[in-house]
Amino acid sequence: MISNVQDAMPTTCQKCQQPTVKKFGVYGKKRIQRYRCTSCSATFSDPKPASPLGTMRISVETAVHALQCLLEGCSVRSTERLCNINRNTILSLLLLAGKRCERLMAEKMKNLKFKYVQCDELWTFVAKKQKRVRKDDPAEFGDNWFFVAIDSETKLVPCYIVGKRDRDTTVRFLKALKATATDDRFQLTTDGFHFYERGVENVFAGQTDFAQLVKLYGDYGQFGNERYSPGRITEVISKVRDGRPDPEHISTSHIERQNLTIRMSMRRLTRLTNAFSKKGLNLKAAAALHFAYYNFCRVHQTLRVTPAMEHGITDHIWTIRELLEPK
Repeated sequence: MISNVQDAMPTTCQKCQQPTVKKFGVYGKKRIQRYRCTSCSATFSDPKPASPLGTMRISVETAVHALQCLLEGCSVRSTERLCNINRNTILSLLLLAGKRCERLMAEKMKNLKFKYVQCDELWTFVAKKQKRVRKDDPAEFGDNWFFVAIDSETKLVPCYIVGKRDRDTTVRFLKALKATATDDRFQLTTDGFHFYERGVENVFAGQTDFAQLVKLYGDYGQFGNERYSPGRITEVISKVRDGRPDPEHISTSHIERQNLTIRMSMRRLTRLTNAFSKKGLNLKAAAALHFAYYNFCRVHQTLRVTPAMEHGITDHIWTIRELLEPK
């Protein structure tokens, strides 16, 4: 046992690089071993192992638990009570995880071959709803939209954009989708949002068989509980915009089901609560964490593997700790 301890000791001084190192007591509750150089009298301790949390002082296990709570639909304050850590620490952890997940998505979502892609937008808001926004409020306040694309076959979400529902955000989203795909032709279906028509034509330049599915909604004509229900669909119109899309696959059903998954997994997107995002930066970090977790960690019920495994991007189910590892 003594020889094993001696083998684990540093052999040279960190300051003068001389092999004259002896033990020099311990310090702290964790009993960290100190050493002293008999040549230059410098003292030092064992180097700390690198933590995926950087300078954060919570344990990795606590961080993983907190992120798991957020990913399963808990609010920040609920996570604070469940994990017994301060909400400011939780938000700092969310921003750190969001940056790591953004880099992961940018690194892995490249040269992907698609056959059928569906796109849709999902509404939320930051700080206040659009009708409450004042002229001097930050630009991020008010309505925000998740632009999301999904591969119908593998259920992979290759890209997303969080922003306003306007032309610029639509073009950025389509360019992000193009950056993830190979040059092979694929079929693209969107809803009836009018900026898609010219945007797809300009960005993909005939690379896609493009169709839009326009849904017309009617009113219930009643008041009470029905006013919080979605409108009744009265008609669905398929419009071929470019190429020759297969009519059997002109659909937005998979992306609309993905919208439900997003709202069930992210507390800040739950309607009629006070858990909405107060800052746009936190909303974008939560989105990055959700989509990275969905693609790499969450086993899809029908696929029996993660979407990233089904698409061939990875060969195993990732853990939340792997998402936190610096890329």
